[in-house]
Amino acid sequence: MADTRDELAGVVDLFGGLARDELEQALVELAFKQGKEVEREAFTAEIERAVEEFYLVETAVETRGESEADGESATVLVAGPAAFPTVPENGEDLPHILDVPDRTIDREGLGESVAERLREEARTVAAAGDVDRAEELLDVSYDLESWAPVATDEVRETLDRAFE
Repeated sequence: MADTRDELAGVVDLFGGLARDELEQALVELAFKQGKEVEREAFTAEIERAVEEFYLVETAVETRGESEADGESATVLVAGPAAFPTVPENGEDLPHILDVPDRTIDREGLGESVAERLREEARTVAAAGDVDRAEELLDVSYDLESWAPVATDEVRETLDRAFE
């Protein structure tokens, strides 16, 4: 079982991207390999926290390959800008256990999408004066610039209002 958000990102990164149900199944398989008993539903809150904190980000992708799903669009989670993807114990076995289609991820578009989400959240946080969340988002703004070809100067300017 992935014990940290970086390990969640590491599991997702093994595949390039996973749908939420695929990630939950991967975590169940991983827990089994590690001899732990868990309920699949137990992962939902942890995955949601990882998304909230930019360890995982959602994006639409197209599948590719020789399946009936070829060319279909799906929403998947990918390792986000706050993550340092780390493969958990026994994680390297997951690609041999799960049958996940190949997917094409538009990294540039994803960067813009995450930047827009960060801008919106920064405006909300600044308006509320939430200093703790502003500090977290400030860190994410720097992480995002190294993760994707986007500029987040205006996000930092917006967040400055939360510190006033």
